Amino acid sequence: MKIGDKVRFLNEVGGGVVKGFQGKNIVLVEDSDGFDIPMPIHECVVIDTDDYNMSRPLPKVNSEKNNEYSARVGKSAAVREKEETKGESDKNRTTFEVNDASKFRTPVLRQPEMRGGDILNVYLAFVPVDIKAVSTTPFESYLVNDSNYFLYYTYLCAEGKAWSVHSHGLVEPNTKIFLEEFEKSDLNDREHVAVQLIAFKDNRSFSLKPVVSVELRIDVVKFYKLHTFLDSDFFEMPSLIYEVVKNDIPAKEIYVSAQELQSALLEKRSADANPVQQPELKHGGQKNVIEVDLHINELLDDTGGMSNREILDYQLAKFCEVMEQYKNKREQRIVFIHGKGDGVLRKALLDELKRKYSKCRHQDASFQEYGFGATMVTIK
Repeated sequence: MKIGDKVRFLNEVGGGVVKGFQGKNIVLVEDSDGFDIPMPIHECVVIDTDDYNMSRPLPKVNSEKNNEYSARVGKSAAVREKEETKGESDKNRTTFEVNDASKFRTPVLRQPEMRGGDILNVYLAFVPVDIKAVSTTPFESYLVNDSNYFLYYTYLCAEGKAWSVHSHGLVEPNTKIFLEEFEKSDLNDREHVAVQLIAFKDNRSFSLKPVVSVELRIDVVKFYKLHTFLDSDFFEMPSLIYEVVKNDIPAKEIYVSAQELQSALLEKRSADANPVQQPELKHGGQKNVIEVDLHINELLDDTGGMSNREILDYQLAKFCEVMEQYKNKREQRIVFIHGKGDGVLRKALLDELKRKYSKCRHQDASFQEYGFGATMVTIK
């Protein structure tokens, strides 16, 4: 904050132009009537900065012009924008930083500081230039920063396994920034995109946010459907919006390429051709005992992206698969190794036995051999 900046009061109605400072914490704000109002710095929000650090006093030609100037300062950003597009000089126009200097993009109609804006929310948006011709129109990409943080950003698109930067820079708090415009013919090149972010606040303390790197799969089919473009708070035109960060949590959308999908199908065919070996038979007493280890790392090589509920469901499915396989083999003993843990899997197994296999007998397996982490089921 410096002399010449326009500010608004955070918790009171009013604002004006910074005229000076008293100590480190008090700023003198000249209002529309020419009075200097002392206010705590943290109670003021900068809405327009003077890049030349020069004071721009209110005009004092006559009361009529002063009233006109005061009315203009008090108008909303939306009204000022409409007036400026009708022919006001560029000197007082609220500009919006864009990567392409030849294009003018309007800012989000929000205050630079918003109550509750310390939670990071960032979106990637696609806006059709002509919504009435959605099948042929070019599209504009925007990064929407719905927070009180500055963001250093990088917007990238993948070409196979290689990445190329399509836009990078700084986006201010509670604004959106224009990234690029592309034709419909270039749509397939934006099926796999990534956004990287570093969040910070300038000249004030803040809560540290982790560095964000999110990969998104853009569904190009949606660009041909009019109903996928919806109204939002950020654009006057309907838009297609993807979440990058929601309430401080980066998006977890997983991108799967055609090559990875083909590779997974080939692995599945290979697995079907070579069935998984049946659980190991361990000889004990007069009957063979079957051991089934239900620890998830024994069942799956990779559990990335799976929730605790999904892991538990997979373990229960494996339990039921073994029970179905041997349910008609009387006196067969099966030891299910579930581990001690917090007892969630063991309780789920017992519930499943009562519900589906109530005729089967169960007990804790040998403590010497398995500890407290196994249950033995006898088929009846």
